[in-house]
Amino acid sequence: MTDVVTEQAASPASGDMIIADDCVVAFHYRMCEMKNGEKSGWIEESTGREPLMYLHGHANVISGLEAAMTGKKAGDKISITLEPEQAYGPRRSNSFQRVPIKHLHLKPGQKQVQVGEIVAIQTSQGIRNALVVKAGRFNVDVDTNHPYAGRTLHYEIEVASVRAASAEEISHRHVHGPGGHHH
Repeated sequence: MTDVVTEQAASPASGDMIIADDCVVAFHYRMCEMKNGEKSGWIEESTGREPLMYLHGHANVISGLEAAMTGKKAGDKISITLEPEQAYGPRRSNSFQRVPIKHLHLKPGQKQVQVGEIVAIQTSQGIRNALVVKAGRFNVDVDTNHPYAGRTLHYEIEVASVRAASAEEISHRHVHGPGGHHH
């Protein structure tokens, strides 16, 4: 048994932590869309920036990714294609809304919004992103589908680190400190 102990001492304690509920996970990713079995160019990637961090087990990332991350550890690489149901859901046709501009979270000093802009709207379920399809003087018509709704997405992921979440993070259901509060 002695050699096992030495081996563990040599590796960082956090390096062997497995992703499970109430872990804080940092990961790098690249994401593209799959159309007819073909990959598009990369739509998003975190490479070269800070890794993304989230609290596992609290639906802070899309369900298909959370499922794929479970049981992995730092250094693991994942390549996964998710159907809309595991990603951002199917597109809903009834998701067009007219919203008073004053309900939008605009940048300080911003008065006008442009068609095609993604805006943040305060709703009863918290802040949602929506796509402006028509802009008037006082109201905008928005599509509240997620921009990636109805799309099959392919992810390449590398787990950067895994740590236990603090009690405060668990009670607030998201990550605090550097890299936290990403929405």
